[in-house]
Amino acid sequence: MSTEIRTFSIPDADAEEAQTQLSAFLRTVEVQRIETAYADGAWRVLVLFTDLRRKEESQQIEAAIAAALNGWRDRAAAQAGVTRDAILADDLVQEIARFAPTTEHELSIIVNARGQASSPYGGEIVQVVRSTLDLLID
Repeated sequence: MSTEIRTFSIPDADAEEAQTQLSAFLRTVEVQRIETAYADGAWRVLVLFTDLRRKEESQQIEAAIAAALNGWRDRAAAQAGVTRDAILADDLVQEIARFAPTTEHELSIIVNARGQASSPYGGEIVQVVRSTLDLLID
């Protein structure tokens, strides 16, 4: 999730409307930092923020991918007669859900960054992620 920037100008002459707009905006975002400066009869307000709607949407997507991976992991573990952690570690499920890799190459980057060997289930994992994303986008 990236930080975004937006600027506002609150002129001395008509401050009320500009302040109302700024207040309304601030209620819809998670503020990282605010900088202010006064010049030429107006306050300049710089807001560094994270959009809460996008944040919520990202969290919903991550949760859906994690749930789908956990369901797949349970079925694969039952079939192989091993624990679900032997199929895919819990912390890796969260990492995969966060980055949503749609190719085995992307998946291998995530797995290798965690210091783990590539999974023999890479193709299936990527397919679970892809089909979950397809369901959410349609």
